[in-house]
Amino acid sequence: MKINLKVNGILEEVEVDASAVLLDVLRDKLHLTGTKEGCREGECGACTVLIDGQPVDSCLYSAAAAANAEIETVEGISANGLSAIQKAMVEEGGIQCGFCTPGIVMTLTALLRQNADPTPQDVAVALNGNICRCTGYSRIVSATLKAAKNAMAQKAGDAHA
Repeated sequence: MKINLKVNGILEEVEVDASAVLLDVLRDKLHLTGTKEGCREGECGACTVLIDGQPVDSCLYSAAAAANAEIETVEGISANGLSAIQKAMVEEGGIQCGFCTPGIVMTLTALLRQNADPTPQDVAVALNGNICRCTGYSRIVSATLKAAKNAMAQKAGDAHA
């Protein structure tokens, strides 16, 4: 069956099986390989994308259910260079092997859009569905708080300009 997907602001028409999951369509049909396949059980968060602004595990999400929704992948949020959270992750050492990073970045992008000034607890709760075996999370939390602080400082500077 053919479905229309709006991915990173671009309308795509793709032929999919009725049982296709969004992860496979993104990677195999649209060649957006930033979204990683981890567990295929919705446990690790490596495949996290945003659908209508909300983080979802694309390995479990039906491609057909995503039709006509706003889908964002890590490629979309970094189309104009690294996003604020990506920059902070690099600066704070929140990336090691990098496999989990796209899913974590997407989860934290959603968090920062919804909560401009998160607490460490807010970040921990948001990351509940993302597994990272390398960093121990403290640097990821630090990066998130730094990105939030930088964004607030930039808004304050823009307001005074």
